[in-house]
Amino acid sequence: MNFEKTNGGNTLTVELIGEVDSMNTPELEEKLLKEIEGVTELIFDLKGLEYISSAGLRVLLTMQKMMKAQGSMVIKNTNEEVMEIFKVTGFVRLLNLA
Repeated sequence: MNFEKTNGGNTLTVELIGEVDSMNTPELEEKLLKEIEGVTELIFDLKGLEYISSAGLRVLLTMQKMMKAQGSMVIKNTNEEVMEIFKVTGFVRLLNLA
């Protein structure tokens, strides 16, 4: 997994590339927790994400809960494979997908 971020004022855009699984989610969560302080809009760009495991879904859910308290979170550019995972797990109802 590669993690690329763009910070523009109160907006943080995070691009996830490759696979998010149980091996790399601790690192991802640690980076995100450091970055979201003072952010009012968190955008996940998933155009380069090939796979997300349940551990990765947990990180997205955690970030969404945190962002509800300080602003908003949106997920965009979700490919068919990842969208299918969101549908099967019911996350399409939990996440703000654009």
